This record gives sequence, structure tokens and C-alpha cells, in this order.
Amino acid sequence: MHEMSLAGGVLQLVEDTLRAQPPVRLRAITVDVGALAGVDLAALRFALEALRAGTVLQDAQIEIQELPASAWCLDCAQSVEISSRLDDCPRCGGRHLQPLAGSELRLRELIVDDLVSESL
Repeated sequence: MHEMSLAGGVLQLVEDTLRAQPPVRLRAITVDVGALAGVDLAALRFALEALRAGTVLQDAQIEIQELPASAWCLDCAQSVEISSRLDDCPRCGGRHLQPLAGSELRLRELIVDDLVSESL
């Protein structure tokens, strides 16, 4: 299950980002996963939940958003939505599609509380 290593990478990125900031409490994270990224969303959520105890993710809300995939059809010269790299063009039935979006895996947002201002 490569989702466990992906979750570890997300945790490392969050920790590195927060380490460079003044003291804060992490409230929420949002992770974007493209439909073509080859990531099982349920397995990623499970892996993040399994890693959260004792980390900066412990009390944070974890949101995972699936992003749609799109491709450029070389046959009809249109941008179309796809769900798989093996899809035919939904407009013309052509088989010459160049993926444009949908392979992303990114940490989009961290929501934090400033611990310094909370203590004043």
C-alpha cells in the first residue's frame, strides 16, 4: 500500500512547514488528489489516521479532495473531462488524449491557531 508512504510524506511536509513558523496549533489540513494520481482516497485517509497519534496531525481535521481529470483530445482539439488515462474522448470517441490535469497530489491548505496570541 503506497498510500502509507504518501501519508508519511504529507506528515513530513506538514511538520517541516510548521517548524519554520512561530508556535502554532494545527486545526486542519486539506490534501488535493487528482483522479489520475493512482491514489486510493480511502486508503490515504486510513493511513493518515493511522499516523496521526502523537504528531502535529493528532487533533487536526483532515480533508481530502479529489480533483477531476482533464485531457486535450488531439482528434477534435477540445479539452475534455476524463476519469481514466484509458478513456476515449467523450466528444468524438477519439483515442488520442493528452492528460492536462488530474495527476496532482498536493498539500493545499494548513489552518492553524497562533499560540502566541492565544496566551495574551
